[in-house]
Amino acid sequence: MLSLMNEQPIEIVLVTGMSGAGRSTAARALEDLGWFVVDNLPPQLLDDLVASVAAREEARRLAVVIDVRGGNTFDVLELEVAGLREAGNNVRVLFLEATDETLVRRFESNRRPHPLQGGGRVLDGLGRERDLLANLRGGADLVIDTSSINVHELRRKIEAAFRLEEDVKLRATVMSFGFKYGIPVDADLVADMRFLPNPFWVPELREHTGQEADVSDYVTNHPEAREFLDKYTELLDLVADGYLREGKQYVTIAIGCTGGKHRSVAMTEHLAARLVKQGMETLVVHRDLGRE
Repeated sequence: MLSLMNEQPIEIVLVTGMSGAGRSTAARALEDLGWFVVDNLPPQLLDDLVASVAAREEARRLAVVIDVRGGNTFDVLELEVAGLREAGNNVRVLFLEATDETLVRRFESNRRPHPLQGGGRVLDGLGRERDLLANLRGGADLVIDTSSINVHELRRKIEAAFRLEEDVKLRATVMSFGFKYGIPVDADLVADMRFLPNPFWVPELREHTGQEADVSDYVTNHPEAREFLDKYTELLDLVADGYLREGKQYVTIAIGCTGGKHRSVAMTEHLAARLVKQGMETLVVHRDLGRE
């Protein structure tokens, strides 16, 4: 491994994750933000690339897309990343995730085989890929689940997480979801709204959503809801400084109820409004709204 101790440290983002989860979109977003992007680099060549970029004054931000096309060499990648960090470089790993159902649908719609499926099914390839990437996902700095977001929302998440500014602030995605559909895999914080009265049992509210005033008022007019919003906003203030101190600039806050239609949606909208009022850049996503 080449030593970079004599070079000026640089910002490095390793973009990896499941095939079909949006690596190309993430790479284009980073390129538009001014990052120097290299796609499909074998992990063994990462150190040489970083040494070359570090010697150039005009390129101080490097994004490298690494995936299973590079072969079963992710143990090498872990060693390379450790060495780059020891040399003083700021290395972050972005892992893009999606459910098997979503990925199969994407491969079928594009009429493309999975790179690891061989003579089997797309699901077989996905299973092998998940096994190969398990350790890398576990050590990722940011995991984004693209199952329920479009390419524009993914770009906004990338921009929020990797746009370089002198005054760095924590950025948030506040996501409503239904527990019966599973907890979002990319959630950093999860809050359960099932302690609040459920508008589902009010006939005139059942068919409406938490984005509508009648349902929103029903949910947030309860004292417990207002107290939760007050205390949870204080909690986010408490953890924000710690996240930034540890190099985490992006947080996903998942707000759940039974079906992701009433309570979680209303509370997500109100919590996001409070965060925006405090100056935090915030993206709202309603993962399961309209799913019933």
